[in-house]
Amino acid sequence: MKFRKFGKALLMAALSLGVIAGVASCTQSYTVGFLFVTGNNTAGPNGTGYITGFKIDHNTGNLTEIHGLPVVGSQGSNPGRAVLTNGSRFVYVLNRGTDQISGGVCTAGTPAGQCNGANISEFAVGGTGILSSQPPVYFSQGYNPFRIVADSQGNFLYVLDAVAPSSAACQAALGPTITTCGDITAFKIDPSTGRLTLLVNAQVSSVTGSPLPYFPVPANPIDMALTSSFLFTLSGLPGATPNTGDVVFPYSFNTGNGQLTISQNSAQPINAGAGTAIVAASGIIYVLDNEPITIQPGNSGNFAAGTYLSQILPFTTGNGGALQAQTGGAVPDDPNQSGPIMLISEAKGKWVYLANQGANSGGTVAQSGIVGYVIDPQSKQLTPMAGSPFGTGSGPQCLLEDPSNQFFYTANFTDSSVTGKLLDVNAGTLSQIKIKGNDSFKLPGPPAWCFVSGRTS
Repeated sequence: MKFRKFGKALLMAALSLGVIAGVASCTQSYTVGFLFVTGNNTAGPNGTGYITGFKIDHNTGNLTEIHGLPVVGSQGSNPGRAVLTNGSRFVYVLNRGTDQISGGVCTAGTPAGQCNGANISEFAVGGTGILSSQPPVYFSQGYNPFRIVADSQGNFLYVLDAVAPSSAACQAALGPTITTCGDITAFKIDPSTGRLTLLVNAQVSSVTGSPLPYFPVPANPIDMALTSSFLFTLSGLPGATPNTGDVVFPYSFNTGNGQLTISQNSAQPINAGAGTAIVAASGIIYVLDNEPITIQPGNSGNFAAGTYLSQILPFTTGNGGALQAQTGGAVPDDPNQSGPIMLISEAKGKWVYLANQGANSGGTVAQSGIVGYVIDPQSKQLTPMAGSPFGTGSGPQCLLEDPSNQFFYTANFTDSSVTGKLLDVNAGTLSQIKIKGNDSFKLPGPPAWCFVSGRTS
């Protein structure tokens, strides 16, 4: 009888320990997603690419390197932007290639045929965050590719090329006076393997009568943005130095077959003398403009009077993709920052954040950082966020929100680092995350882009 009582006591003690352990396990750290960064490895030959990855701790936002990464070599040279398709199964890295004469990364001005190693490489994402290469590599149809996007369903992939291979095709698509243009190469994504199949242009034919294997866009393209209805490209004025965006051209986007159809007869001037990027967020099209804006006293609205080094131009979308300036007009950047590179909307659509690379031009030193804005739920106008701007590393290349919607990260070019921020879900403000006790995590070399996956199993 005594033994049986003792046994019951042991059982109760074991159950109690189990409950305690179960409660404790609820507060234990686990990985909420993976953060990946592309860039160039300074320890390798010129143009040697890397893809490195980190586990994101759900409690703290701390980063831990994924075992087995970095992947040295991205199946091409000078990796730039990358996209992760819906479902986080496949990654596509755009390798910009190497200028055979200068030895540097290929740019819009690199002569045709002088760029080597430019391609699109595919990787599969494992449950542990490991990336496995999926041969073969793919090639865009134009010269000097530099931007890549995928649709929200992960069915189609689009690559923006600086120069189209045929002036006749430019004229056929954009008008008889057009002698040069850029282009978009389109691919269909196989949902099982991630393999890419070229999509030909159903609207424009080549001089031989066969379907054109790309979609012409105005010359000097700078950036593109894809919505559920349109693909917009931002292009610069002919001969402008540096190449900065001033016109927007829309293609209608067919979500069923991926086709792009010209919906406007010409590009639309938007008075962005130094446009650096075009972004679709929260139903608005934003053009980032790296030129000054002056707010006059007595007419400042939500912004203090004075001169700001850069600005955001918000637009709504009208018939055929025509852009209409949003009520309230241009939105000033922070007065001490410039070089806007990227804008994202927080997951709940309450705030937007602008990443600035900074600048040192003409004796004016502008800082890097993140500027926050509050979105008016009715008018969609932006107002300054209290406590903004928020610091980053030097020269951020990208800005993203983690899958749990708690943290923001930037990968920073100048100091080869990743920095993290904790989101205040009530105010939208961002505070510094200590990554392994430091303000930042060092990378193998200058980063080009970052992306995040929520697929952890």
